[in-house]
Amino acid sequence: MPYVVTENCIQCKHTDCVSVCPVDCFHEGPNFLAINPDVCIDCGVCEPECPVNAIRPHDALPADMANFLELNRELAQNWPSLTEKKAALPEAATWAGVEGKLRNLLR
Repeated sequence: MPYVVTENCIQCKHTDCVSVCPVDCFHEGPNFLAINPDVCIDCGVCEPECPVNAIRPHDALPADMANFLELNRELAQNWPSLTEKKAALPEAATWAGVEGKLRNLLR
C-alpha cells in the first residue's frame, strides 16, 4: 500500500515528509512532490508530517484523487530524488486548502 502525494501539495511543496522517509522515495518537481510507489515501503511516517494533509495511503484515496497514484509514479520517474528538507514555496500559506490546483501542477 504505497503512500501518495495529492493535490494539497501543489503550490505548497512542504518537505517535512522527506526528512523522515527511511527509503528516499520522494521526488521534487517545481511545485509538487511525488512518491515513487515502487520504492515506498508503506511505513506511513511521512503522512503525519505533512502540514497540509497531502499524503494518503493509496487505498484511502477518495475517488476524485485516484489518478494521483499514477501521477506520482509518472512524475517520480522524471524528477530528481529529494532527501533533505527544504523551505516550502513562498506562497504556500496562500495555497493551503485551495481546491482544484491540479491545473497549476508544473511538470
